[in-house]
Order: sequence, then structure tokens, then C-alpha cells
Amino acid sequence: MSMKLIKAIATAAFVFSTIVGIAHGAEWKKAKIAVEGVYPPFNYIDKGELTGFDVEIGKALCAQAKLECEFVTQDWDGMIPGLLASKYDAIISSMSITEERKKKVDFTAKYYNTPAHFMAAKSAAIKDVSPKALAGKTIGVQGSTTQAAFLETNYKDLDRQSLSSG
Repeated sequence: MSMKLIKAIATAAFVFSTIVGIAHGAEWKKAKIAVEGVYPPFNYIDKGELTGFDVEIGKALCAQAKLECEFVTQDWDGMIPGLLASKYDAIISSMSITEERKKKVDFTAKYYNTPAHFMAAKSAAIKDVSPKALAGKTIGVQGSTTQAAFLETNYKDLDRQSLSSG
């Protein structure tokens, strides 16, 4: 594990335990954490158990904060609404920090960054990913994500059938 990741985990654990402590009072010993559960290798179900990078980070945060944590799955579209409705105490599910999301929830410092990319079969030989070059192609993206928002903003002139989200 890199020193940068260890420092990020320690910082996040401090912020996590502080936020949880403020929200629930000094006697609080348990936390319920939401993950999507269908985003391997970050969070997914293997042999009936939640696992993945986000789950491992969550376990490390809970151990550092000396909290007993329960992990629950939540569909992506309901992730922030569920937090706001107090269905769980925190989200650890590879959520990108955006200005819109920051209006509703608080974030710790990033503990990793994964840039998004376009992908296609080699046989497609796509070199240009401009909206004009992708006209007529189908672009798939998960709904309610920063990638979906990017496509809606930057590829809005494409035929709606070319943009698919699920």
C-alpha cells in the first residue's frame, strides 16, 4: 500500500469518525455504510458477501475509527437520497466529487482517482472521439454518473438513441 493511500485513509478515517460523532453523539459505536454492490472491482457481491476496494477501504476506516460497521447495498440512483433520508450513515462507493453533489452531501478528501475513457473493440478502429466522429455510434454509460452527465453536456447533439444508459 502506498504512503499516499495510507495518509488518505488516515485522513478520511479522522473525518469519517468526526462527522459520524457529530451526527450521532459521543456514544455512537456503529455505522451503516452504503455501497452499490455491482461495480467490480470496487464493490460487488462474491459468494453472497460484499467485497471489493470500496468495502476494504470502508473496513479500514471503521477499524481506524473504532466503529462496528454494517455494509448495505443501495441502487446508484438512490445513493444520495438514501443518505439524506438517514437509511445509512455514509457512502463509500467510488462516488465522484461534483459541485452538484457537494450541495447535498459532505465529502472527505479523495482517496483515489480513476479517469474515465472511451472504449471500443480494436476492430472498430476509432481514433477520434469527438461528437461529430461518434455520430451514429451507440455510446453506453451507467445512468446518474459523472460520465452520463459528461455525455449529456458534451455530446448533447447526438441522436438520443446513440446515448444509452442503464
